Amino acid sequence: MTSQTIDSTAKAEFMTAAAALLGPKGFATDPDVLAPWLTDWRGRYTGRALALATPADTAQVAALVKLCGKYGVAIVPQGGNSGMCGGATPDASGHELLINMRRMDTIGPVDTATRQVACGAGVILQTLHEAVARQGLRFALTLGGKGSATIGGLISTNAGGTQVLRHGSMRAQVLGLEAVLPDGSVLNQLVPLKKDNRGFDLKQLMIGSEGILGIVTAATLRLEPAVAARAVLWVGLPSIQAARTLLLHAQSLADRALEGFEVIPRHCLDAVLEYLPTARAPLDEAHPWNVLIELVADAAAADALPELAERLLVSAFEAGLVSDATIAANDAQAEAFWWLRDSISPAERAKGPAMQHDISVPVDRMADFMDYAAPLMEREFPGTTALGFGHLGDGNIHFHILAPTGVVPGEWETGQGQAISHRVNDLVTQWHGSISAEHGIGQMKRDELARLGDPAALHVLHAIKAALDPQGLFNPGKLI
Repeated sequence: MTSQTIDSTAKAEFMTAAAALLGPKGFATDPDVLAPWLTDWRGRYTGRALALATPADTAQVAALVKLCGKYGVAIVPQGGNSGMCGGATPDASGHELLINMRRMDTIGPVDTATRQVACGAGVILQTLHEAVARQGLRFALTLGGKGSATIGGLISTNAGGTQVLRHGSMRAQVLGLEAVLPDGSVLNQLVPLKKDNRGFDLKQLMIGSEGILGIVTAATLRLEPAVAARAVLWVGLPSIQAARTLLLHAQSLADRALEGFEVIPRHCLDAVLEYLPTARAPLDEAHPWNVLIELVADAAAADALPELAERLLVSAFEAGLVSDATIAANDAQAEAFWWLRDSISPAERAKGPAMQHDISVPVDRMADFMDYAAPLMEREFPGTTALGFGHLGDGNIHFHILAPTGVVPGEWETGQGQAISHRVNDLVTQWHGSISAEHGIGQMKRDELARLGDPAALHVLHAIKAALDPQGLFNPGKLI
């Protein structure tokens, strides 16, 4: 799907009006300025844009949206441009306007009493982490791209990360929200209310909508007490079924102290150790599967955390659940363990082409799915390697199918790779799962959602889109 063109006279009028509205800091047409924002993070999609707009505040966003509506100019909202599905990349027409929110990066006063903070959509996740940490609090959502991902982007894709097991995805962190709608009006629901039954929860409608219904400009976010103590464990196991059993054991014993539970197969760990020359394996011997566990405590429970970690391991050994394990001796070693986990994607990418699937199935069936799907894919596509890693505790595995040796990158992805992804998505749907657990749909999975999505749900999505954006100007060609 490409955006409709506008005639040269209307285009000139729009460009003049937009430049006047935003000023030289907020409006650019220089190809060198636009270039970094025209290709997605994975390098799969590259488009063209009419211009790059970087508004300074909500009033400018609203005025710009009204201007786009007047002239029929399509809009592609963008945060840190770190998405995984091409959802913030313009099409090839050159007629779409990129609206990047990075200038809207104000962080309001941190309310330590209510544990919340309001901030602009352009705030970088890591910057928010640092700001609230200075007040003895934390924002309990993190991911590998925290140095570039923005709050607006995280909201628009309902991002997850490694702490969903305890704290939930972005939906659970957003207490209030402000967004500019396709008609240029401002939806202001920044003030959090514990109870509010005035119809639909409109902020939740915006979360995960990938910019097709509105442009998120600000949010009020939930904060948690700072972590006073942590225990990070690395465990070696014989199978993913053993990992599932260990998860249940850890949940029973540690309860809300259990913040992270990441599964890592041997292939992924080997790839990371090859990719990072200075890294070392946490355990002396290799194991078919590894689990990275993080336990945390606030100040009130900090003293009891070391004993809890030891009790968890001892009881797991006594029950025959683990083959070997170690507890990080200090924060530096704990971060080294997480460094291994966070390096899986670039390490696998360095080894060669792969089809990467961000999937989920019911939590209690994920281990069974992996045992079934991985060997099936390798049989049906000889020479490939199927592996899964990630957030076992919330039923979200990153299921990668590595290409056979000797294939031509690019050609394989658009050839056999597409057949592989179709097959994986079919399997996930048969297992009552989701083809997008936390990265969104974007343009990469749009056609697959149309092929496999529930017809009733798709009808509702299209109806809402048509009602709010009758001109079809907000992020066309994405999600639906």
